[in-house]
Amino acid sequence: MGVKALKGFKDILPDEVHIWQRIEGTARDIFHRFGFAEIRVPILEKTDLFVRSIGEVTDIVEKEMYTFTDRNGDSVTLRPEGTAPLLRAYIEHGLHVRQPVQRLYTIGPMFRHERPQKGRLRQFHQLSAEVLGSEHPRLDAEVMAMAWLLLQELGLQVSLEINSLGCPRCRPSYKEKLVGFLDRCGDSLCADCQRRRSANPLRVLDCKSENCREKIKDAPATTDNLCGQCRNHFQEVRQCLQLLDIPHKVNSFMVRGLDYYTRTTFELLTGELGAQSAVGAGGRYDGLVEKLGGPNVPGIGFGLGIERLALLMSLQDAHGTGSRPDLFLAALGEQAAAKGLAMAHALRTRGLRVILDHEGRSLKSQMKAANKLQARYALIIGEAELEKKEASLRKMETGDQEPFALSDDLESWSDALRKKLNS
Repeated sequence: MGVKALKGFKDILPDEVHIWQRIEGTARDIFHRFGFAEIRVPILEKTDLFVRSIGEVTDIVEKEMYTFTDRNGDSVTLRPEGTAPLLRAYIEHGLHVRQPVQRLYTIGPMFRHERPQKGRLRQFHQLSAEVLGSEHPRLDAEVMAMAWLLLQELGLQVSLEINSLGCPRCRPSYKEKLVGFLDRCGDSLCADCQRRRSANPLRVLDCKSENCREKIKDAPATTDNLCGQCRNHFQEVRQCLQLLDIPHKVNSFMVRGLDYYTRTTFELLTGELGAQSAVGAGGRYDGLVEKLGGPNVPGIGFGLGIERLALLMSLQDAHGTGSRPDLFLAALGEQAAAKGLAMAHALRTRGLRVILDHEGRSLKSQMKAANKLQARYALIIGEAELEKKEASLRKMETGDQEPFALSDDLESWSDALRKKLNS
């Protein structure tokens, strides 16, 4: 057997790419409507960036990052998430000076050495959107509304769950209560959770073990231990979501797998993908920019997994006709093929998707190819049709066929055929 892709790395084949293009195109449209601008950042960063931002006692840093030493002896890492590289660029280029509130998004691959499964790969792709410079709860609702609108326009049905993790003022007392509860669980927790309950107790709430999830179901809730400011902030976020008519529910045990979140966190969930229920997630990370050496500005953002969105769109048949050709131009004979090349080009310049056969195959073979490509129409041109100046236009779905006049004036002829195909 020849060479194969690495485990957890997947080729995106031509019959899938149109779904990805639709996701990315719709995302860019939605993001621009909300005033976001695109930024493109490297896939390779210094390891310290992710250790400082994500946190040492997290699955991502401990188990999942692709980290290695480069030829200069520096520890570098393929980015496992999109927020930290974007913030590094924000700080490095002083973007806060240009505009006090920055709305930025990036699209691209991320890398985590996880166990590959449905909707989860070791190279995966994310849409990441971040707003830097405002801590107003209305902004939290606006960011969630943007993610919600994107999924609605892609034809996907999801649910929204939200939580508040509090701030540096109220989180210490919550952690103390949580540690007390976890200590009472004793050795019944998994080995990872036993280690984390003192180093980073909130990570225990993110454990995927069914045993641990059962043990912590009565743990103290974050929303019951917020300070007055965080409680008011969370209440206003919920009021704004209600104002925008976005349904949601509170999940007091949602902490996410990253250390940098404060106050609002959220997940967008589906029941269509089994255990991999989250198609997107995010939250507020006030203090992270300063921690990475930048100004003391608040921030909020989210990431959406393109693989999971594409899989969900396939399951829900939400992708429509995709890259299906408008017309298959079946030319029979050299003279017809030469004429067909000019005709196909004229149609393509008018926005139509046209496939032209260059192999001189029989009409039967060309019609099989048109069917396989799911072309909407086929235009059949042979030597006899050129003499009569009349081709045959076939609607592939029904097999109905009708004559269509040919003309030496390709401009007007192309306009007429485009009108016919779009009618």
